[in-house]
Amino acid sequence: MKILCFAVATLLAVNCGSTQVSESTKMESPALPASEESFTNAQRIGEMMNYLASNDLKGREAGSEGIEMAARYIENYLKSYRVQPYFETYRDTLSNFKNIAYNLVGVVEGNDPILKDEFILIGAHYDHIGTINPENGDYIANGANDNASGTISVLEMARYFGAHNTNKRSLIFALFSAEEKGLLGSKYLAKKLKEQELNLYTMLNFEMTGVPMKDKDYLVYITGYEMSNLAEVSNKYAEENLVGFLPTAKEFNLYQRSDNYPFHEEFGVPSHTFCTFDFTNYAFYHKVGDEADLMDYGHMATLVNKTIPVIEDIANAANQEIKLNN
Repeated sequence: MKILCFAVATLLAVNCGSTQVSESTKMESPALPASEESFTNAQRIGEMMNYLASNDLKGREAGSEGIEMAARYIENYLKSYRVQPYFETYRDTLSNFKNIAYNLVGVVEGNDPILKDEFILIGAHYDHIGTINPENGDYIANGANDNASGTISVLEMARYFGAHNTNKRSLIFALFSAEEKGLLGSKYLAKKLKEQELNLYTMLNFEMTGVPMKDKDYLVYITGYEMSNLAEVSNKYAEENLVGFLPTAKEFNLYQRSDNYPFHEEFGVPSHTFCTFDFTNYAFYHKVGDEADLMDYGHMATLVNKTIPVIEDIANAANQEIKLNN
């Protein structure tokens, strides 16, 4: 996430004493049973995280050998669960970045002959910042929370819909490159899809979802909360207070700092980022300490398991319920 660095540094300096996830918390949720209500589990997410945030991938900087390894992993994953390439292949090469970099874009076509022409785009960036100045001999910024966590959330949603095809509207699953270079991947895809006159209904982005918030009465917040009724619609379908408002996100204008924003600019449709980084619960933004073993896999599984039915209901509603506020 492209967050104001001084804001992060200031807030985390105040709260860093309580930011690390304890060993007892990280895996406290047991592997969830395979049922219609449990679409993923902590063990499965942990296995994915341990690859995408491993040292072998060297921090997944856009254009690097490490992100190429992540891209191959994502391609194989989408193919394995019958998510089709949206373009000729999953890879869509960026033209706005000096090195070779590409978004990975798949689609699950809707099963309704009319509603399938309306699209919901679900996205996350899979790049990070690569290698940086060493701290205690460690120079790899692994990017577990930022943003292997969001990437895994999107992949697990793609797995469910690819395997079951329960969606009436079509779902595009996009993993963006070069977010850390200035939202370049999402800017490129948003412009390209607009030029192709895609009928985009809404864009749902997932960013830094690896650790839970504390002392909140909701599980996840969205950026740009006041700009649409997405939270209201989501909570209706979740039948609980799933999505909330984080004042700090508005204060630091996070709405414009992740991959939702280019779709808002190009299409003028509801475009939001789901996030659980609240400036107090994680001290390793853009640091070498952003490691897999600090992620809360039970929390991540819960987020996916509660979000899939919401997306399913949004995709299957008779009318487009998510509206921009005046």
